[in-house]
Amino acid sequence: MASQPQSAAESKINLLLESLGHFGVDLSLDRMHRLLGAMGNPQRRVPIIHVAGSNGKGSVCAYLASVLTQAGYRVGRYTSPHLVSWRERIEVNGRAIAAPDLLSGLERAIAAIDANQPSPTQFEVFTAAAWQYFANSAVDVAVMEVGLGGRLDATNVVDDPLVTILTSLSREHWQQLGPTLGDIAREKAGILKPGCPAVIGPLPPEAEAVVKQQLQHLGCYVWWPAPALRQGEGMACFTLEDDTITYPLPLLGDHQLVNSALAIAALHLLRQRGWRITDQAIQRGMALAQWPGRLQWVEWLDANHQPLPLLLDGAHNPGAALELRRYVDQWWAQRSGRTQPTQWLIGMLATKDHEDILTALLRPGDSLYLVPVAGNQSADPFALVAIGRKLCPQLHHCRAYKDLAAGLAAIIEEPGPIKILCGSLYLIGDLLASQRPLPISTYETPTE
Repeated sequence: MASQPQSAAESKINLLLESLGHFGVDLSLDRMHRLLGAMGNPQRRVPIIHVAGSNGKGSVCAYLASVLTQAGYRVGRYTSPHLVSWRERIEVNGRAIAAPDLLSGLERAIAAIDANQPSPTQFEVFTAAAWQYFANSAVDVAVMEVGLGGRLDATNVVDDPLVTILTSLSREHWQQLGPTLGDIAREKAGILKPGCPAVIGPLPPEAEAVVKQQLQHLGCYVWWPAPALRQGEGMACFTLEDDTITYPLPLLGDHQLVNSALAIAALHLLRQRGWRITDQAIQRGMALAQWPGRLQWVEWLDANHQPLPLLLDGAHNPGAALELRRYVDQWWAQRSGRTQPTQWLIGMLATKDHEDILTALLRPGDSLYLVPVAGNQSADPFALVAIGRKLCPQLHHCRAYKDLAAGLAAIIEEPGPIKILCGSLYLIGDLLASQRPLPISTYETPTE
C-alpha cells in the first residue's frame, strides 16, 4: 500500500525521531526535568488539564479541547500515538503543529541534551518540543494526555494542574507498570497533586482502593461523576448539581457516556474557578469533537474502486476490545435483532495481551484475518492464528496474510455487512496513510 508523499520537513522529523527510537521506553522524570531546565522550563508557562487512564484518554482530551476552543480560549492538545503524522500529537485550537515548527522544536530540544548525562528517550524529546510549542503559542490551557502510566511519564512535570482526570484502569503495559491492577493504579494515580481537583471514572475495586488512598493522602477534591444518559439518537444529558445539560455525542459507543461525563465534570470545575464556559460552548464543542480511528466508520475503496464500509477501532487492550465487542453486538441487535457472524481484520503488537483481546472479540461463525503491523514490534500473525483457533474453534475463517493490503483484499471477498479493522492504532494509521478513506457518520445494514 503506497503512502502519501511527505514534505522535506516531515522527512527530517521522522529521521530525527528514528535516531532517538533506540532508547525505547525508560520511565523516569530526572532526564525530563534536566532537559526542560536546559530549555528554560517552558512547562511552567503552560496551565494544564492532565488526563491519564487505560482507555478513554484521547476521547476526553478531544471533548475538552473542542469545548474550550468554542468557549474562546487558546487551547493546546497533546495526545499519542498518532495515526499518520507525528504532527497530529501537538495541536492548538484543532490545528496540528506545522512541520517546520515541529522540526525547529525538536532541534532545539536535541541541542539542549547534556552529552554527559543519560540521553532522553524519543518520547521525552518530543514532549519537550510540545511544551516549548505550547509556551511559545501562549496557550490559555493545554490538555495533556499521559503517554504511559503517569507517575514517571514525561508529561508529569507540572506541580499544579488545573484538573487531573483518571478515565479508566485495566491491565495494560504491565511490563512497565506492574503485574496487578493495584500496581497499575498506583502508577497512573501518580499524576494526582496535593490540593488539585480530580475527576475520576469508574474503576475496578482493586484500583479504586489504591486511588482513593492516594486522593485522601494528597487532600484532593474529587468528583466521581455518574455516566451521562442517552437522550435520543446521538444525544446525551448530564446533571451538573442542579443543572442538566443536553448535548450532542458524536463519538460512538456506550463508553462515551462515561468519557463525555468526565470531560463535562472537569469543565464545570473550571467554571467554578471563573472560566467562562457556557452551556452553549459545551454543546457546540461536544458536537464538533473528533477522535479518528476509534469506533469510526469509513468508506474504503476496494481494488475495483467500489466503496466498502469499514469500521476502524484501536482495541489494543482487553478493555477496549470489550467495548468494541459491545458496540458490534448492539449494531447487530438494532439491525437484525441478533448477533451474526462478523469479519475481523486484526494486527497487534507483540507486547499486547493477545489471548484476552481475541477472547473479548471472537464469536463462533466469525472470520479472522490476521496481518503484521508494519514498521513496529508486531505479533506474529501465524501465532495469532493458533491462538484464535484455540480460543474459538468454530471460526468460519482464520488465516494469516503477509501484509495489510493482502488482508484487505481477502476480507472484501467474503460477503457480510460488517468488516472491522482493529488491534493496533498503528495498523489503522497504515490504512489512513495509504488511501485517506472518507469518514461516514452512520452505516446501515445493506439488504441481504
